[in-house]
Amino acid sequence: MTRHLVRYTLKPGRAAENEELARAVYAALRRSRPQGLRYATFRLEDGLTYLHLVAHDEADGSNALTALPEFQAFVAGIRERCADLPVTTALTEVGSYGFFDNHT
Repeated sequence: MTRHLVRYTLKPGRAAENEELARAVYAALRRSRPQGLRYATFRLEDGLTYLHLVAHDEADGSNALTALPEFQAFVAGIRERCADLPVTTALTEVGSYGFFDNHT
């Protein structure tokens, strides 16, 4: 399973737009219910910094998240929304409880 953390900071006044686009991604995920995908978005207490956690395990190496038109719309304007551009970090799980599995 591939796991990543993505962190970025928005420009002031862009949070509502960012969250609207993110909600569209989650609505599309609820409709399509891709197997092997775990995804979560968090807003930090400053109101402008966001973390996305993604884990995917598609047999063919594809990524159901990035294939969604709604996700493509989300990332299309990310440069304009951000003060600090997204930084993606690969994660190696040391341990977790109920975080990346379906048993929560």
